[in-house]
Amino acid sequence: MLRVSDLHVSYGRVTAVRGINVCVRPGAVSLMLGANGAGKTTTLRAIAGLHPPESGEITMEDQHLERRSADRVVTAGVVLVPEGRRVFGPLTVEENLRLGGYTAPRDSVARELERIYEIFPILAERRHGPAGLLSGGEQQMLAFGRALMSQPKVMLMDEPSMGLAPAIVDKVLTQVRAIADSGIGVLMVEQNAKAALEVADDAVVVARGEVVFSGTAEEARSHSSVVLAFLGETALEQGA
Repeated sequence: MLRVSDLHVSYGRVTAVRGINVCVRPGAVSLMLGANGAGKTTTLRAIAGLHPPESGEITMEDQHLERRSADRVVTAGVVLVPEGRRVFGPLTVEENLRLGGYTAPRDSVARELERIYEIFPILAERRHGPAGLLSGGEQQMLAFGRALMSQPKVMLMDEPSMGLAPAIVDKVLTQVRAIADSGIGVLMVEQNAKAALEVADDAVVVARGEVVFSGTAEEARSHSSVVLAFLGETALEQGA
């Protein structure tokens, strides 16, 4: 289990995250909702070792991660799928995947590649082509596959549906659910509240760096006024 306790993160004199608590269970999707600037991405970056927290604890099982470098966080089993996918366009699909397995044991890379190709057959078809020529949805699959190459226990996902056509959003979120169902814990930041709540198990709503709601996804759906207050009506109605 990944546990974040009383996390505070600052950029200079600006405090972006104020005492956030969240738990990510194996096989579960924990959804983090909130308006732009609420502190969601900062939370993911702090967990991933990309921005040191001012205070608080980040633990993965019995390991403390709050002062670890990003590569050591990956080695501990926590990997970030960044906003905007950020694939290496000039490199081939397979080269991108192999980069994701950089911290994995060498003898497991070939096996993991074949597993990723089974999960995402389109990547197998495009394995020798430049990643930059993939569609947005295919690039998101590549970003998932690249993260899975490290054999994570927890995946942090930052806006996986961003910039995708509505028909592709459902497919991507279905893949998120499938990843969790394989036993991996998922902490997902997502603006498409309505669609994301359909695949999530738990939800937290963040405003001004603080958690203002925490509960099951079902409770979040039934407390639409809470989500509405911090996301707006448009976010709840997306995909309706």
